[in-house]
Amino acid sequence: MGDLMNLSALLNQPIARSIADSRREARTRAEKDGKKPTNPWYRVRNEAGSDDAEIMIYDFIDPDPWFGGISAQDFVRDLDAIDASNILVRINSPGGDVYDAIAITNALRNHDATITVQVDGLAASAASFIAMAGDEVVMCRNTEMMIHDARGFCIGNATDMAEYAEWLGRASDNIASMYAEKTGGEVKDWRKAMTAETWYTAEEAVEAGLADKVIAAKSDDDSKKAAAHFDLRAFAHAGRQQAPAPFIPAASAGLSGKEAPVATLKEGLAERLGIDADADDETALKALDEALEERSDDTQPGDGGTGEPSVGDLNKAAAKHGLRLVDSAKWDEVTAQAAAGNEARERQVAGEHARVVDSAISKGKITAARRDHFLALMKADTEGTTKLLNDLPDETAVPLSEVGHSTEPGPDSIKNVRESDAYKGLEG
Repeated sequence: MGDLMNLSALLNQPIARSIADSRREARTRAEKDGKKPTNPWYRVRNEAGSDDAEIMIYDFIDPDPWFGGISAQDFVRDLDAIDASNILVRINSPGGDVYDAIAITNALRNHDATITVQVDGLAASAASFIAMAGDEVVMCRNTEMMIHDARGFCIGNATDMAEYAEWLGRASDNIASMYAEKTGGEVKDWRKAMTAETWYTAEEAVEAGLADKVIAAKSDDDSKKAAAHFDLRAFAHAGRQQAPAPFIPAASAGLSGKEAPVATLKEGLAERLGIDADADDETALKALDEALEERSDDTQPGDGGTGEPSVGDLNKAAAKHGLRLVDSAKWDEVTAQAAAGNEARERQVAGEHARVVDSAISKGKITAARRDHFLALMKADTEGTTKLLNDLPDETAVPLSEVGHSTEPGPDSIKNVRESDAYKGLEG
């Protein structure tokens, strides 16, 4: 992506051929002199017998890495040599060539290992959609991600310019689809964000669905050194601090960076029609016609078809509204059991109320004539009535033992239960 010239698209121009020839001659001389350059910003750690491997992409993406950069050819060759079950891809890159970046992305997606992409510093331009290849994408604290439209330049006439502009549009739509696949958003929305050149902090990338989490980076000076190696002046903004607030989709699904789990339309039809996913269009259409014809026959009057929805259809419709269909006989059985349970509980509670009231009667706290009255009070306020009866002195209403021969009531005597403070408190 970036601002690297795609020589393969310009080889029909004299100036492009001259540049390409010069680079080719320099490379040939270097090969003869045994001076093939090494890139300190691209490393692969793959220890024999280990289940874990690590790839560091700390440079721009360039199909011709003789003068710096990382090519898809070198990357795929090194990736194919890894048989580990877990691969950590560490990224600190300003992006680069679209086609090589797409090749790197697809190579990671198609690898059998579990891919974790970790942004150590910057994942800008093409490096940002390479990150989408991870089964998990993590951002180290204080890192950034940037997305923008594919860019380049063309030498030629108006027709050449128009064709190149069309190609850039297609390339950008393709890239936007990668962000949409990861986040669950719409391609058009991501394309709009790309056109504006959008920068994300680590936390914003997670919020947008471009990454899965933020982690604290281990002590490693490589990313800081590599960051100083990049010149961001080619971008509209030199980092998140100079950029406006980023685009955040309404709802981020956070889908896997590998093959999307959502089947294509043709795959979905093949599954429902019971044909091979590799069936040609003619076979698929024929199977569809047969299925439609069978459905039409099933709903014709006089053929036994009712045209009514199936039980499965009804179940699906009910599930959408949080409901569940139940057989009527089973429902009657369940409701009858519930009613029986309620009745048993009511009898149990009534028995407990009667026990408390009868106990108060037996102790002379209330008269037997007031039994129904206190049972009603128990039903209305079990706790309050129980406390009232417990607080009443024994023999308040009915003396059960000899209390003397005085004919004058004492100052503290209570003529009946209604005069007690506890009863008055209950009645309010």
